[in-house]
Amino acid sequence: MAVDGTAARGAAVTLLGAVLDEGQQLGQALDAPDGPLAKLPPSERARAQRLVLTTLRHIEQADRVLKPYLRKSPPDFVLNALRLGVVELAVDGGAAHGVVNAIVDLVSRGNRTGHLSGLANAVLRKVAATQTPFAKLPPQRMPQWLRQPLVHLWGRDVVCAIEAVHSQTPPLDLTPKSAMPEIEGAIALPNGSMRLAQATQVSNLPGFASGDWWVQDAAASLAAQLLGATTGETVLDLCAAPGGKTLQLAATGAQVTALDISSPRLLRLRENLARTGLHAEVIATDALHWQPPALFDAVLLDAPCSATGTLRRHPDLAFIKDAGDLPALVALQTALIDKALSFVKPGGRLVFCTCSLLPEEGEDQLAATLARHPGLTVEPPTLQGIPPEWITSAGGLRLRPDYWAERGGMDGFFMARLRLPV
Repeated sequence: MAVDGTAARGAAVTLLGAVLDEGQQLGQALDAPDGPLAKLPPSERARAQRLVLTTLRHIEQADRVLKPYLRKSPPDFVLNALRLGVVELAVDGGAAHGVVNAIVDLVSRGNRTGHLSGLANAVLRKVAATQTPFAKLPPQRMPQWLRQPLVHLWGRDVVCAIEAVHSQTPPLDLTPKSAMPEIEGAIALPNGSMRLAQATQVSNLPGFASGDWWVQDAAASLAAQLLGATTGETVLDLCAAPGGKTLQLAATGAQVTALDISSPRLLRLRENLARTGLHAEVIATDALHWQPPALFDAVLLDAPCSATGTLRRHPDLAFIKDAGDLPALVALQTALIDKALSFVKPGGRLVFCTCSLLPEEGEDQLAATLARHPGLTVEPPTLQGIPPEWITSAGGLRLRPDYWAERGGMDGFFMARLRLPV
């Protein structure tokens, strides 16, 4: 008879292996039709996903706790099971008896790991005897290729503050179409987003079925606000999927075209347009090889990037990305910016943004764009809820995870609004 929670824990350990040992993105592993979640009921799927995300946020601390009890590293599956058990004990405050028994049961089932069930039992019982295993340990650090340049840029204290936010389960942010319905526990953020401190079943919330709002990190919502679309304007949303910014733009009454290279990712955008009753022309194509029938009043480009600003929501990225992809991403952003500018009417505007913490994909990219296009001007943000210290000397908007830390932080972004000459 299975120990309670074994199925969810087993799926979580398999997912940890997919990320840590095979280098898969967690989203791909979660959605795999033959993956570890495929046969689980919804409640167990949600539990497995929560367990793997929490464990990924605390791998470094778990390994430091485990190190004194392991003379050599056990097989990957056993190590990941132990990590999960330690995190449950230290972060979730799970009942020691239940957590230990479940992990031991999980290890004992494997043909190649069964003989290590005694080790798992002994180690986790020792960890459980420590009331607060992580009490004296700092939050998990960002990978060195990312951490080092950020320490140089902002200082160690800022980076430690960012890492403290990364260690927390992020809240759920909602962008209202117009008026926000009453949702128990929701707070209003300075930019107009609504925030729920704890995760919940989104489709059960008031206003979901009627399309009154959509899920979107508050930082991401600022890009469309910065563009400032108005009724009747023609607006292009480039690299639009999954579509939160498209919905914002459509809600202004603008005539919106949403373009993305990925047809599958645009399916979610179409579903949200239908749910919210908003309209946009949706095009699946490569922006670099597309020419619109007419120029636009405004263009929003959320360019592909390293996604280093989203580690609080996607902790797996810390384990599967490195600096090697950066030059190609910067080159792609450059090409997309230049292409996007060719889609804008004289006197029109472009907002360029990336969900990156790295200046190569933000501040440096803005400087290079201005050097290539001397006629462009930067229009500094004048947005609700944005302190002046978030605005760079060049007029861009730099968002960091440690901003609004007392409310749960935000994703890291860089964005800038550029005005073309008439």
